[in-house]
Amino acid sequence: MIIALDGSSVDGSAYTDVVNLARHSPVWLDDTVSAWSTYGLALFAVLMAVGWWHARRVDATASVTALAVPFVVVVAFGVDAVLKLLVREDRPCQSLRVTTLEACPAPGDWSFPSNHAAIAAAAAVALLFVSRRLGALAVVAGFAMAVSRVWVGAHYPHDVMAGVVVGAVAALLVMSALRRLAEAAALRLAATRLRPLLVVS
Repeated sequence: MIIALDGSSVDGSAYTDVVNLARHSPVWLDDTVSAWSTYGLALFAVLMAVGWWHARRVDATASVTALAVPFVVVVAFGVDAVLKLLVREDRPCQSLRVTTLEACPAPGDWSFPSNHAAIAAAAAVALLFVSRRLGALAVVAGFAMAVSRVWVGAHYPHDVMAGVVVGAVAALLVMSALRRLAEAAALRLAATRLRPLLVVS
C-alpha cells in the first residue's frame, strides 16, 4: 500500500519557520550545521569502534554485544527504507517554495522517515547496551543530527521524529533479544579464529 503523504499539511509551517531561521542565521552556524548534517554520521561509526575496543577488555560477551551494534543500525536503516517506499512523502523543498541550505534531492528521494535520524537513534540506543557513557554521547549527537536535518531543509520535523522512533525501537528490540543470546554466541566464537575480535589476549 502506498500512502503518498503530503507532509506540508502536517507541520509545514514549523518547517518553514526553521528554514527561514536558518536563512537569517550567521554563516558560521549554517556551515557548522550543514557539515554536521552531511558528515556527522561518521561520529557514530567512531563511537561503535571505541565501544568494541573497550569491550574487548571486559569479556567476550561484551564484545559480541558491541559488534552487534553496526548490524542493528543496518536493520533500522532497512526498516526505515521500507517505510519510505510505503509512505512516499515528497521532500519539503519540493512541496514548499523555500530556499534551503542543502540542495533539494531529486523527485523520488522520499522524505519520511529520515534515514539520518533513524541511523543516529539506532546507534545511540544500541550503544547504551555497550556503554552508558558512549550511549549518552550518542544520544546527544543523535538529537543534534535530527535537528540539523530540519535546519538544512532536508526534512519536516515529523520526518526526523519518526526516524528517531523507528531507529530507537528497532535497536531496542534487536539488542534486547541479542542480550539473551550474547553469552552463548561469545562462548562459541571465542573458540574459533575470531577470538582476537572478542578478547585481548
